[in-house]
Amino acid sequence: MTQMAEAAVLGDAVAESSVLTRKPRQLLLAFFGEYVCDRYFEPVRASVLLSVLEGAGVAASAVRTNLDRMVASGLLERHRLGREIGFQLTAHGSEVLREAAGRVNGPSPFDPQGEGWTLVTFTVPEDVRTLRHRLRAALTWSGFSVLRDGLWIAPGAVDLASALDAIIPELPPGSVNAFGATELEGFRMDETVRTVWDIPRIRGAHDEFLSHWGREDAASDLPPLTARTVLVADWLALLRADPRLPRQYMDDDWPADRSAELFTRRHREFAFPAVRDFASLVG
Repeated sequence: MTQMAEAAVLGDAVAESSVLTRKPRQLLLAFFGEYVCDRYFEPVRASVLLSVLEGAGVAASAVRTNLDRMVASGLLERHRLGREIGFQLTAHGSEVLREAAGRVNGPSPFDPQGEGWTLVTFTVPEDVRTLRHRLRAALTWSGFSVLRDGLWIAPGAVDLASALDAIIPELPPGSVNAFGATELEGFRMDETVRTVWDIPRIRGAHDEFLSHWGREDAASDLPPLTARTVLVADWLALLRADPRLPRQYMDDDWPADRSAELFTRRHREFAFPAVRDFASLVG
């Protein structure tokens, strides 16, 4: 299950209008991805999770509701810890977060994976709408958008088998067809790219991320643990909004590199105080 086997876990198939629209689920997954997956192997008390997300302005009731949903979806399992409840990643949840980490911490998160283009068509029965939503979400996370009715396109040579690994076994045989494509002489992709993808919206997502996290006081009112969790949640939203379009179709001042540099700097800046806070809370 590579790239993002359960993309629907990390975001809806249609990106938010703002990358800074922070849903409790996104914050919880950012927290578990940063501090728990392959790092902390005990259940995390609910009070710890409530404390971290409360710092981000999330109500306790919303945290509990989303924890219940994550248990129901098989990402977390619930444990009794004396008078408290704890939550621990399942094997499935850990795998999902490991794969997300590949792009979160990757050196070139906004560059296409290889040359050319990948095309996909699919047919999913009406009686399995949830599966269709998961499929669309997985395609969106992998950079796909709709070219024509029923035909999706993504930049690069997308490893579709890996991206859809968790979904394909649940689909009827032959539901998904995929092809690699290259640009033909005389049929440049410039106009197609601007028709298929909302370039101003993608730029706006970068600009919003840069504007907020470029301020040195962006997280001055947040505990370090909450600040790093919010930063990663915002970064995941930006990764979902940017489909990794080839730079030759972008403006000369395309902001993707600046976003990556800023995320890396702030991520490192929060690292030690956030880990210290985490150790204090779980201890």
